[in-house]
Amino acid sequence: MPASNLQITGLCKRYGDFVALAPIDLDVAQGEFLILLGPSGSGKTTLLSLIAGLAQPDDGQVRINGVDVTYGAPYERDIGMVFQNYALFPHMTVAENISFPLQMRRTDAKKTREKVMQALEMVHLPHVAERYPRELSGGQQQRIALARCMVYRPSIILMDEPLGALDKKLRDQMQLEIKRIHRDLGTTIVYVTHDQEEAMTMSDRICLMNAGSIAQLGTPADLYFRPKSVFVADFLGESNLLDAVVTGRSGDQVQISVQGGANVNAMAYDPVIRDGRPVKLMLRPQNLQIHDGPPAASINGGTLSAKLTDIMVTGSMTKLYLQSHISDAAPLVAAFPTNRLGRQYEIGQTLGLSWLTADAVAIAG
Repeated sequence: MPASNLQITGLCKRYGDFVALAPIDLDVAQGEFLILLGPSGSGKTTLLSLIAGLAQPDDGQVRINGVDVTYGAPYERDIGMVFQNYALFPHMTVAENISFPLQMRRTDAKKTREKVMQALEMVHLPHVAERYPRELSGGQQQRIALARCMVYRPSIILMDEPLGALDKKLRDQMQLEIKRIHRDLGTTIVYVTHDQEEAMTMSDRICLMNAGSIAQLGTPADLYFRPKSVFVADFLGESNLLDAVVTGRSGDQVQISVQGGANVNAMAYDPVIRDGRPVKLMLRPQNLQIHDGPPAASINGGTLSAKLTDIMVTGSMTKLYLQSHISDAAPLVAAFPTNRLGRQYEIGQTLGLSWLTADAVAIAG
């Protein structure tokens, strides 16, 4: 595991009685791509501002490369920042924009020119050096903002929803560009977004925040397949969450009784989940197998029957919304890749659903 070049200890921020950031601890490894994810007001932008030195904490410590920078100015922190609004100087050419941080550091003119062209090559835009920002597309401006940030090779690059103003297709392209640049440079990136898909696609680890605290920290697979709370399961991706009670446990496997009488098997990664404990059974839509009639009972997972209430084709995926007798709450969702020659379904028909034990997770309610 690479050494940490960003260490946060007991960091917190309050505005009067409002706790914007509860005391948190966080280590970010050298070269890691960490995404701060969460709903509005979760504390992710507050945390980024404290790391950048744009705000001062009420308590705690920020260390970059082993140096305490908690109350240091932004220019003392060896960081670069990329914002959603690009923040390019409109009266300067692209080359002048990129060279600006080098000029502030009194870099030799010849070396500055070399570094500017290297940065433009990195973002595949060497041909726009003499243009002005207004002559570029949104995606090109964002790449220039990234080039300006990385031209002086900061130890950490902070990004605050940098792709939020772009349309989906361009945003997808820029995600690949940023990942490529990250691989090439090996620089640590801390990136704020509220877009779950972006977080899953780009990060080495996700720091999912809620109400000023860290709800869960781990790889995208950790959070998606092993959520530690109902909030995490519900926020990251789409989930079916059914009320249930644990009736037995053996290792990481539990037997549970779902509201309405169905007895099924599931995985439980939290040791507090024991006999008699109320839980939520999490079933991801894509892990539900669909049957034309009632499925055969399975000891390796679970089954149930449900009535089809709606069909939605989202493009690459088709979603079936179903109402089961075991759940009076929100309808169940089953999803599968859209196929022109696939099975046809009719509203009102009864379908069987089944799943494997490995794809069902019991979460403490």
